[in-house]
Amino acid sequence: MSGQIELIAFMGLRSLFSERGWSIPHFLDVSADMTGEELLRFLSIDSAKVESLIVNRSAIAVEDAVIHSGDRVALVPPGVPGPHRLLLGIHGQTKPAQPFGLAFSPTEKDDKEEGGQ
Repeated sequence: MSGQIELIAFMGLRSLFSERGWSIPHFLDVSADMTGEELLRFLSIDSAKVESLIVNRSAIAVEDAVIHSGDRVALVPPGVPGPHRLLLGIHGQTKPAQPFGLAFSPTEKDDKEEGGQ
């Protein structure tokens, strides 16, 4: 079964679309159903850059997704802030330990509050 899927992207993945000269939405010809992982390989997108897919308005983990011709698919990167995670429906999935690549070290005040001195 061949047809098209409609792709959109959020946050930093939108710039990837721009770099590739893709419109948003981008329409992609597909020849058969594919898993979320197969879609990312087909698009040459590293799976670490996509936390979740939204397929036809339902959030689903990349490894659980099955995409069919006619589907609307959004790519969601890691680091989506908390309130937006709830609105997008990805609140049950694993949130990255260091959102946006930031690392926070404890302050002296934090050490004291934990019973330090």
